[in-house]
Amino acid sequence: MMLGSLLARAGIDVLVLEKHADFLRDFRGDTVHPSTLEMLYELGLLEDFLKRPHQKVERIAAQIGESKVWVGDLTHLPTHAKFIAFMPQWDFLDFLAENGRAYPEFHLRMQTEVVELIQEDGKVAGVRARTPKGELIVRCDLVVGTDGRHSIVRQKASLKILDKGAPMDVLWMRIPRQKSDPEQSLGRIDRGRILVMINRDEYWQCAFVIPKGTAEQIKARGIESFREELARLLP
Repeated sequence: MMLGSLLARAGIDVLVLEKHADFLRDFRGDTVHPSTLEMLYELGLLEDFLKRPHQKVERIAAQIGESKVWVGDLTHLPTHAKFIAFMPQWDFLDFLAENGRAYPEFHLRMQTEVVELIQEDGKVAGVRARTPKGELIVRCDLVVGTDGRHSIVRQKASLKILDKGAPMDVLWMRIPRQKSDPEQSLGRIDRGRILVMINRDEYWQCAFVIPKGTAEQIKARGIESFREELARLLP
């Protein structure tokens, strides 16, 4: 969406295809970092962006065992927005789509899923997509695949994945936030456990880090066992 908006701003005709009917996916890139906020400033969009509901984090803390330490202070950054903005990804994408529509070169098709590449003379010349009204054929000079970890575009182009070997997975969840809870977002680190708690006003957005590939084992032990393990890290 960002690339489509920038290309349209540069006067290049662009079509963005989104397979879903909306952008409502939770816990997907809700952090808008100072570098992105600085780009929005350079585009003249920062003021309008910050009018949308969001939370700001200027300092980042971690609790290791019983000790609390500050691990990050963004107030010294040489940027106009010296904080991380927490905003649901769908609000950010809606904002970019609205900005993109200000340019006649920007086109967005929802419920349009790419299923095949059009290849001619050894080059990608477009895509075939599935829509509620039938097949859509798009011919273009450039195809950019941004369709996620199970990318159809990457698969059809026979591009290989570079596995970085991340040793962990993350379980995302919401925990109700009480009025007596602290304001500060923080990470809690204990023996073999990490829990990140992000203050989203009415709830905590929590990331519980687990060893790679152990999600099914955790499910098999049951919800009560999981709650007991999580409770050891909660304030």
